[in-house]
Amino acid sequence: MLHTMTSEPEQQIGVGSPDAFQRLWTPHRMAYIQGENKPTGPGAGDGCPFCAIPSASDEDGLIIARGDRVYAVLNLYPYNGGHLMCVPYRHVADYTELDTGETVELAEFTKAAMVALRAASGAHGFNIGMNQGSIAGAGIAAHLHQHVVPRWGGDTNFLPVIGHTKVLPQLLADTRKMLADAWPSA
Repeated sequence: MLHTMTSEPEQQIGVGSPDAFQRLWTPHRMAYIQGENKPTGPGAGDGCPFCAIPSASDEDGLIIARGDRVYAVLNLYPYNGGHLMCVPYRHVADYTELDTGETVELAEFTKAAMVALRAASGAHGFNIGMNQGSIAGAGIAAHLHQHVVPRWGGDTNFLPVIGHTKVLPQLLADTRKMLADAWPSA
């Protein structure tokens, strides 16, 4: 069935009384809410997505860049467009468990992520950090990962603040390619 764009929102029958609210449906978030792809335990063999991602192609795994000890990957549930994570290949939970080479490469990847995000999207600033442990908000606490979230002036408006909804203007595959192309070479 071919749908045409109209200026009026489509009304669904049986969904209650019409009101003045527009709905922005984000069914992809249900996977996150239901815990899809969450590890079943703390070990590397317990379904850790960060251990599985490197075996996929860059496109399928949404990998932006690969290093010797660390890789950069898009977040499936981004706070902002371009939200990525720098992840060590080795399955460790705590920052203090990284060896010197991993610590250095994680720092270098964080810097490269900032360069790529500025070049590709004109990011004005960044939120960079790690949630250490589930009590601190780590969605996957068993495998360390550092978030790099690009920010722009005015990116916090009524929609995320009041509606708890983000509008992402680009598909993750397109964002991955854009950032991979902008990733600085070593």
